Amino acid sequence: MSTVDATAPDQPTTTADMTAADRRSARTETLRSFLRNPSTIIGMVILTVWIICAIFGESLAPYDPYVQDFDGHIPPGVDGHLLGTDRLGRDVLSRLMVGARDVLIAAPICAAIGVGFGTLLGLIMGYYRGITDDVLSRFVEAFLSLPIALVGLLAIAALGPSTVTVVIIVGLLFTPIVARTVRAAVLAERENDYVQSAKLRGENGVYIMGLEILPNITGPIVVEFTVRIGYAIFTIATLSFLGVGIQPPTPDWGLMVADEYQLIIGGYWWVTVAPAVAIASLVISVNLLADALQEAMES
Repeated sequence: MSTVDATAPDQPTTTADMTAADRRSARTETLRSFLRNPSTIIGMVILTVWIICAIFGESLAPYDPYVQDFDGHIPPGVDGHLLGTDRLGRDVLSRLMVGARDVLIAAPICAAIGVGFGTLLGLIMGYYRGITDDVLSRFVEAFLSLPIALVGLLAIAALGPSTVTVVIIVGLLFTPIVARTVRAAVLAERENDYVQSAKLRGENGVYIMGLEILPNITGPIVVEFTVRIGYAIFTIATLSFLGVGIQPPTPDWGLMVADEYQLIIGGYWWVTVAPAVAIASLVISVNLLADALQEAMES
């Protein structure tokens, strides 16, 4: 006959408590790993500079970005214009600083729209599977086969260019991409024990998707949101360059590139190079943060 060892230590915590503690510890370690990553530091420095410009640009700008001086182009470093002026005599540096506001407001909103709808769609596709997944997956795959910039161009041309239209269209363009990522994450979670336990308790699909699965796939969703911000910056700039994005007189970076890129051959390179470098630096900073975040979550 077996006996019970009375001297065996009591279990101080339940399995649920241990899981919660493990999750808190994992989140803390992920945050530390993220903050220690050199990519995080570099990305945050660049992004902080542009955030300061977006918030305080009009106060910090050395000149009024809208005032025209019909003397025309002034090279960088001449007459106090660090980055020169454009063909209308407007200070390039001032326009870059003030123009950061629109892109740093629009890009996160685009990403939020895409991630919000994409997460919802991905949860439905991954959880219900069957004919629901088959039908929605075909639509997603068909949409993903089309160039995003071309679809956005056609949609905005049909609806009319405006900042609100650009933000909504770009956000919706990201939805199928995010949905595919979320679907893959849901498929990896739906057969786990905690999901099966919820089904045995009689919980409905909405409850299981929202309160059981969703908290366990926040990592990929957060990374996807960060990545989409970088893509949104580039997409908005591309649409502005094509003339259907953010409209004048807003000092949008894409518009600045479009206005005078043909004059580079004539020696007026700074008007185009400065906003192009600004776009590149902002996209790189966001991508560095996204890569660091993904590395921290996977470590």
